[in-house]
Amino acid sequence: MEKDASQAVPGKTAFRVLIALGIAHCMNDTLQSLISASYPILKDDLVLSFGQIGLITLVYQLAASMFQPLFGLYFDKRPSPWSLPLGMSFILLGIILLAYASTLGLVLLSVFLVGLGSSVFHPEASRLTSMASGGRRGLAQSVFQVGGNFGSSLGPLLAALLIAPYGRQNLSLFALLALSAIVLMVPIARWYQRYLAHIKREEQAAPAHVKMPLPRKQTVFTIAILLILIFSKYIYMASLTSYYTFYLIEKFDATVQHSQYFLFLFLFATAAGTLLGGPIGDRIGRKYVIWGSILGAAPFSLLMPHMGLFWTAVFSFCVGLILSSAFPAILVYAQELLPYKLGLISGLFFGFAFGVAGVASAVLGYMADHYGIEAVYNVCAYMPLLGLVACLLPDIRRKKG
Repeated sequence: MEKDASQAVPGKTAFRVLIALGIAHCMNDTLQSLISASYPILKDDLVLSFGQIGLITLVYQLAASMFQPLFGLYFDKRPSPWSLPLGMSFILLGIILLAYASTLGLVLLSVFLVGLGSSVFHPEASRLTSMASGGRRGLAQSVFQVGGNFGSSLGPLLAALLIAPYGRQNLSLFALLALSAIVLMVPIARWYQRYLAHIKREEQAAPAHVKMPLPRKQTVFTIAILLILIFSKYIYMASLTSYYTFYLIEKFDATVQHSQYFLFLFLFATAAGTLLGGPIGDRIGRKYVIWGSILGAAPFSLLMPHMGLFWTAVFSFCVGLILSSAFPAILVYAQELLPYKLGLISGLFFGFAFGVAGVASAVLGYMADHYGIEAVYNVCAYMPLLGLVACLLPDIRRKKG
């Protein structure tokens, strides 16, 4: 990372910084994904209902969502290179507490700490990704996001291998991963310091000199459309990340360990799809990636509740691959609408995504308790059809041209 000192200037793509941010995102989201991956174990250990599982997700997602726009807005005004190690320190404490929590209240406190760490990490890391992109924002966001998605896919696999056979206390082993992430974030923070110093010297950070591509009213309307698309995507994703293992166990009599492998397959597909979404958006336009990714998942989501185990796995892989390509394109599209508020936009969209997922998980948990887990998938299957509203997005490439 120290060799990247010459790249700590605007206009140059700092690939080593992007890769380091992607790895840090992978570590961060691996630790976060351990929460949902541990749900079957927590349910048995503490005798929890689906509603209480939904409450755990709600507390985690609200902590990871409500604070993100606030931290993003704060960092827009006062950039903080050392915020990344600070956020990971909250996650470290939360994971250790989750390993030994003996009551629902302690579990809720532990997931709140993990969510708070996420609120600190995502807005500033996403801003750094844009700064290190050298103008190739779609590619940069895909590298950053694929790290997170790959980390999310590792959680269930690691839970199946290291936690399910031996007990929840093995979660404490992942404190070593959190410490490694803190060490990795130190050189990233130093690169960020050099970048900010260069901007200050060159006086390139004045927001008044940045032109918005659309009029204010159209910008607000377009952001509202993007949030509707996030709403549809993350409600459906919540049904899979929070309850897919229970669905497989109940409908197909899968074991806890085997259900974690299927969840890993789905989350691995989301990582692959994320890697594709950004660069394709750079090439053909983000609007078309957004349109195709969300609406394109609809046929698979509608058919999946009616399939056997094999085709359920295949269709969940297809849904993950297609649907996940939307987020990098949506985030960069929104950042281009408000280029002088990168932290606020990143915090708003990450926070809204987490918040929607949290509320959806709680609602879907109570729905599963009252109507059965299969009813959740029959209802959520229609959410990707909201991708039709993408036709209302303007093509800002032409607007800027």
